[in-house]
Amino acid sequence: MRVIAGELRGRRFDAPKGRTTRPTSDFVRETAFNLIGPVDGATALDLYAGSGALGIEALSRGAGPCLFVDSSREACRTIAANLERLGLTAVVLCQDAERALATERGRYDLILADPPYDFDAYDRLAPHFARLLAPDGLAVLQTPAAVEPSLEGLSVRTSRRYGSARLTLFQL
Repeated sequence: MRVIAGELRGRRFDAPKGRTTRPTSDFVRETAFNLIGPVDGATALDLYAGSGALGIEALSRGAGPCLFVDSSREACRTIAANLERLGLTAVVLCQDAERALATERGRYDLILADPPYDFDAYDRLAPHFARLLAPDGLAVLQTPAAVEPSLEGLSVRTSRRYGSARLTLFQL
């Protein structure tokens, strides 16, 4: 995997070993950030972070700070190693995303979430996203292409399909 744009453009990083993590493809990441627009100085939250690809891309493009959350110890080790390799400083929280959302008190300009494809509890994410999202912030949710998620309390800015993935951007 590689960083698409920004200060770290072209630098490589790893995905966790095994089949439990499905890294966001370069194409979907690039498309997501084209839809998001500039992220300079944005506070970011990368949920179900896996390799940390989305948060790393945000940091490379000028966001910061970023909190990475994943329940897999292997994923957390990989994210920490990727951050160190790329010379980035961020917090990695090795915890279930829903539990982290319930206890998190910060406000985020950018929430990036790429839950496992068998995830179907989007309604449980909605109140947390609405509470944690800054007034002009965006929440980006990646789902299977057939899923058209809605999050109560948030409006859809855009929802687009890319192969087997769908990106939906929400705002307050």
